[in-house]
Amino acid sequence: MPLDKAKATIALPKLPYAEDALAPVISANTISFHYGKHHATYVKTLNELIAGTPYEGKSLEEIVVASAKDKDAAAKKIFNNAAQAWNHDFYWHSMTPKGGAPAGKIKDAIAKSFGDLAAFKKQFGQAAVGQFGSGWAWLVKGKDGALTIETTSNADTPIAHGGTPLLVADVWEHAYYLDYQNRRPDHVTAWLDKLVNWSFAEKNLN
Repeated sequence: MPLDKAKATIALPKLPYAEDALAPVISANTISFHYGKHHATYVKTLNELIAGTPYEGKSLEEIVVASAKDKDAAAKKIFNNAAQAWNHDFYWHSMTPKGGAPAGKIKDAIAKSFGDLAAFKKQFGQAAVGQFGSGWAWLVKGKDGALTIETTSNADTPIAHGGTPLLVADVWEHAYYLDYQNRRPDHVTAWLDKLVNWSFAEKNLN
């Protein structure tokens, strides 16, 4: 049965670029499945789960934060779908077809926290590749302003724990398997070299 749009409180956001814009690092075929199937299903399922609950009518971020603290069994399903919907939207914006090197305040912050861009890429790449199973690799701003690299498993997300994410790489297999099969390191290297949206990271830094 199709979802009653009148009851939907969370919408599937539009991609910030065309499906083929990130090729050849990420193909249009991968984006079609990843965004059009996986992300869309998280949003659809979330709307079905929150209908008639206290979560209905809240923003996506509010649902993520509140359901992360809710010990009810039903809230776990809500969290998983809400966090995955939020993580994916953040992921799409963490990439740009015109990826390159950081500039301005984010460049300074990277240098202060990691030494230089090469050191950051090495540490971030190791974290992303080393994340066991499905999950995410994040660049996060701490309460002291320093930048750190974190990984989360499955649907977990820094915003559920009061963190301020700047960027995220998706290392669930559906993010890269059609293009790279089991070669996660190759995908992560290409992602870091060619797709990182440093302007988005600086916006989040500020």
